[in-house]
Amino acid sequence: MAGIRSPCQVFASASLALPAPSRGAATEMPIFELGEVATVNRLAPAYLATHKPIALLALVPRAAVLFGAGALSGAIAKSLTAPLDRVKILLQVKGGMQKGAIAEAAIKGNLVQAFLAIGKEEGLMGYWKGNLPQVMRVVPYSAAQLCSYEVFKKLFQDEEGNLSVQRRLAAGACAGMTATLLTYPLDTLRLRLAVDPKLRGVQGAITVLLKEGSGAAFYRGLGASMLGIGPYMALELSSYDLLPQSMPSFARGFAAALIATVSCYPLDTVRRHIQLQAGRSVAYHTAAAAILRDDGIAGMYRGFVPNALKNLPNKGVKLSVFDGAKKMLTKAEAAYDEQCVAEGVPPPKREEWRPAGRARNGNAGGKGGAQPKQPPRK
Repeated sequence: MAGIRSPCQVFASASLALPAPSRGAATEMPIFELGEVATVNRLAPAYLATHKPIALLALVPRAAVLFGAGALSGAIAKSLTAPLDRVKILLQVKGGMQKGAIAEAAIKGNLVQAFLAIGKEEGLMGYWKGNLPQVMRVVPYSAAQLCSYEVFKKLFQDEEGNLSVQRRLAAGACAGMTATLLTYPLDTLRLRLAVDPKLRGVQGAITVLLKEGSGAAFYRGLGASMLGIGPYMALELSSYDLLPQSMPSFARGFAAALIATVSCYPLDTVRRHIQLQAGRSVAYHTAAAAILRDDGIAGMYRGFVPNALKNLPNKGVKLSVFDGAKKMLTKAEAAYDEQCVAEGVPPPKREEWRPAGRARNGNAGGKGGAQPKQPPRK
């Protein structure tokens, strides 16, 4: 297929074009990256450490840098907002399996009373109950979500490399569902730990879930979750891309999360109710009808305020840190290329993978236009 070369062709053509490696201490032997033109005469880490330290980041694979940035930013944001996250869940499910003051405050839907009751009955660490599996979930979830979103955007581009709003929404939905499918058991563990006062650790929650329904218990409510996460991530990721780039990244993330949360919060409430149905399966429409019958439309938005207080800053922090990592990586690659020129070494060619027949369009907004010879680094 035109435009696509096999690995053998890549290595063969690259080997013919390789210049003789420099014998100075600044360079190493040629290296290759799958799907890319050969990167020749890589500058030695020891040399960069003394001449251009920031360029060391350019030696780390891009995927690894972005994975680490997404994982770290997600873990920090989740841990900082864990107390409000737990209050939100308790209000959503009216206390779940809790008893006493916590259950009473959650049934009333009182945010302040529920927050104070947790500290009084369970102590300071009660606010972070269930946070460990959530942090464990954030690491692969953030990586799968952000990386798959970029892949789906490329897959859904037209032949000219354009990406319409509808296709961008579809890419966001697919990315959200992919990440959810991979990490759903950890979300179920977090929910059970947050609402069951008898459980004191992850091992206990795993044991209880296995007794209730073997491995299937960990995927209880998956259908409702997919139904909810698809439109949510479609709105959040697309809004983040389409909002004015002049906005600070934190503000863009905050606004994108607000749009998605207001639109999709009822779907999340129904999913939480289904997850708590021990030992039995409940259809999505049945759970939704029960909530509307008992509490009306307001029941679909129970816990919305603590969720907004937790989720909106969370997304702002996560996306701004991720953007910062991408900018730092761009600076590192530019510094690396400058040092290559200074040493008389050909700078590496970094080209992103694209499906067969897709134009190499450097316009991130997908609006077409002239195609540069070398796409700008993102």
